[in-house]
Amino acid sequence: MEEYGKILLIAMPVFLLLVVLEKLYGIWKKNDTVPLVDAIASLSSGMSNVVKDVLGLSISIFSYEWLFNHLAIFEIQNTILVVVISFIIIDFYGYWGHRWDHEINFFWNEHIVHHSSEEFNLACALRQPVSSIVRFFGFMLIPAAILGIKPEVIATVLPLHLFLQFWYHTRHIGKLGFLEYIIVTPSHHRVHHAMNPEYLDKNYSQIFIVWDRLFGTFQEEREDLPPVYGVTRPVSTWNPFKINFQHLWLLITDAWRSTTFLDKLTIWFRRTGWRPMGFEEKYPVKKISDVYHFQKYRSEVSGGVFYWTLAQLFITLGFVSHLFYNIAAIGSPGIFFYGVFIFMTIYVFTDLMDRNPYNYVFELIRLFFMAVIMYYFEGNWFNLNNSVAYGVAFYVVVSLLISIYFSRKSNLQWA
Repeated sequence: MEEYGKILLIAMPVFLLLVVLEKLYGIWKKNDTVPLVDAIASLSSGMSNVVKDVLGLSISIFSYEWLFNHLAIFEIQNTILVVVISFIIIDFYGYWGHRWDHEINFFWNEHIVHHSSEEFNLACALRQPVSSIVRFFGFMLIPAAILGIKPEVIATVLPLHLFLQFWYHTRHIGKLGFLEYIIVTPSHHRVHHAMNPEYLDKNYSQIFIVWDRLFGTFQEEREDLPPVYGVTRPVSTWNPFKINFQHLWLLITDAWRSTTFLDKLTIWFRRTGWRPMGFEEKYPVKKISDVYHFQKYRSEVSGGVFYWTLAQLFITLGFVSHLFYNIAAIGSPGIFFYGVFIFMTIYVFTDLMDRNPYNYVFELIRLFFMAVIMYYFEGNWFNLNNSVAYGVAFYVVVSLLISIYFSRKSNLQWA
């Protein structure tokens, strides 16, 4: 937990810098693929995900350490070859976990956030779930456990494998010749993120494209068929918490409304998008019928709202960095108080981007929770001095007042 936080302290600014460089490159080439409000939503989603992971707010049905302790037949030393084998096993595991996330109704809930952007850029690579509380697919690492690959090797290779999936989320890199047959490229992944009927449910591989070619899910990007990005049931929000649980809420309501026990039981494990017979007509949900002609989600954010949410993004990044750097010193339960405060902060400023007229209610809740923190920790802010605590309190109060202004000003012009 602490080690992963220290890695992220290095990785987060690097990812942010690359997002900025992609934005500047797009402007220079007159092909800007990084709308700023969309990028703020993506970065906010990424922060919520890493806070959840660093705080250990998830469990595995089969932890790798348990598998290793019970299944290891051999005992092998840590070598470069062992790392390579681990990487291949993790990539195979990644292919099937990714595929099941797409193809099974229940698991789509934790993956939809990654596909929710109607753009395709480096920022949307950071749209990762906060809803993945239970990890179900650890059993796919059984081959590594049997071979006796030690848990510390898997723990090292897993984040490396994840970070290597960042670079190919871009429209600025074309096809890469012979590499198209070996690794996942931007061209392959543009297909994966597209909702064109010809591209749906293709290219699940994460590093080596061989898995898609082997298991029949490969689709080449066609010059005559530009990818259209997003999901066919659009999320229509910038708020990562709302995105993370929209599909689950639909499953819950459909299961509740269903009149047959079989539908109530099986809806969770049916093909993604399946609903009981007649529900599309009786309980319609917004769906894009023609992916080539639809209106992208654009909450018409004014300049004032945009600059305030951009400031909030960097303030939140400061909170996250402080938490990760001092996680051992803060200890429990302080780190969980801090995590909830960060989640609330992300919620309120992304909710403001959605122009929710009741955004100030969530700001009031955050203000109350901040007061609880101050009382519990006797006036300081997680091992920082009182002047910092006063600064945080000032920021939260100002945020509430700004929210009230933007939420209640009836003649506000949304640019």
